[in-house]
Amino acid sequence: MPNKNTARRPWMAGALLSCLGLLGLSGQAAAQSNYPNKPIRMVVPFARGGLTDTSGRLIAEQLSKRLGQQVIVDNKPGASGNIGTQMVVSAEPDGYTLVLGFDGTMVINPHVFAKMPFDTVRDLAPVGKIGDAVLILVAHPGVPAKTLREVLDLSKKQNGGLSYGTSGTGGTPHIAGELLKMRTGANLVHVPYKGGGQALIDVIGGNIPLVYTAIAGAVQHVKSGKIHPVAVSSLQRSRALPDVPTFIEAGVSDFDVSSWVGIMAPAKTPRAIIERLNTELNAVLADPEVRERLNQLGFAATPGTPEKFGEEIRRDLNRYGPVVKAAGIKAE
Repeated sequence: MPNKNTARRPWMAGALLSCLGLLGLSGQAAAQSNYPNKPIRMVVPFARGGLTDTSGRLIAEQLSKRLGQQVIVDNKPGASGNIGTQMVVSAEPDGYTLVLGFDGTMVINPHVFAKMPFDTVRDLAPVGKIGDAVLILVAHPGVPAKTLREVLDLSKKQNGGLSYGTSGTGGTPHIAGELLKMRTGANLVHVPYKGGGQALIDVIGGNIPLVYTAIAGAVQHVKSGKIHPVAVSSLQRSRALPDVPTFIEAGVSDFDVSSWVGIMAPAKTPRAIIERLNTELNAVLADPEVRERLNQLGFAATPGTPEKFGEEIRRDLNRYGPVVKAAGIKAE
């Protein structure tokens, strides 16, 4: 006959495991409820000083105030943002390592790089979108075309087409230009630069007829008359240049291409932490002073849910793939 004490052991062992499991769960819940209790690192996968970095530092500064812990910006540039992003993908999913997501890295790189060190949808969790950077097509004043329709017609008539400069191969302005070609049949020839600043210098100097760039860098030159604005590729007109029509108003239907930035975390980051970060980010973006500072950088603040941000990421991944393939764009 089995010893009574021996018979109890499986039950006792099961109860002990259950208690340990509950203790583990309660420990995790306590850690999440106390979040954050130490500094948070936000990796910016680009060099210091650009628009992406500047917008990230602004948000980090404001989040630090609301979270009661410092959000430290850590620049880790390389491979068009892939290196810094991969570091975050490999980090512990505890809410203490985040990445400033840029559309070029998250939704364009997967199509232009032969091998990617991460999967945007599988390996990262959207926290929230910060804002859209409005893009603008500008021309040298000597170009004999002022409206978008005139520019497109001139490109088809002119031998060799019209060249347009951008900040580089595979960037959002490049994708926007190729999408414009696909939608309109325009004869536009891409000229990549190592940064939008040099491209603007060349269009001002008359070395290139067109440049597709972020509106922030072009505003002062448009207002001074050094370059002529053709159209902006956002849904609404830009507050910075309210007299410039959108591509949709100029006759290209459903043409909404903006460069965006947002915050992402490693996959499997607890939902409670994602929601806390999203709540605080949205509160920061609702601040009129922050919105104005972002506007000065060329970004329109876009508060929203993690789900909405995730939907946009998947949408852009799907719509940019065919453009990259048709244009034969490859990472340099």
